[in-house]
Order: sequence, then structure tokens, then C-alpha cells
Amino acid sequence: MSLFLFLVLVAVILGIIGVAAHGLFYLLIIGAVVLLIDLAYVAMRFRRGGRKHRVAR
Repeated sequence: MSLFLFLVLVAVILGIIGVAAHGLFYLLIIGAVVLLIDLAYVAMRFRRGGRKHRVAR
């Protein structure tokens, strides 16, 4: 979960820099791509994680 949050933070920072700095529009595109890959990664993890695990006593 911390990897997900870190990649979302990186995507947001790249997006802000890409919008704010003149001539760095490609950073906005890279940030959007990182965000989409991150969301796909989390969706695949939650889809596979539906199995219940027994707790050992």
C-alpha cells in the first residue's frame, strides 16, 4: 500500500511541475502515465487479494 501512495505522490508532483514550468509539459504526461499504471497495479492486487487466509493460533 505504501508503494501505491508513493507512486500517486510522484504522479501528482510531476503533474504540478509539468503544469507550472513552461516547456515541461512532458512531465505532466509522464505523471499521468505513472498514475494510470499505479491504478492498474492496485486494481490487479485487489482483484487477486479476495482469498481469505486462516489465522494460525
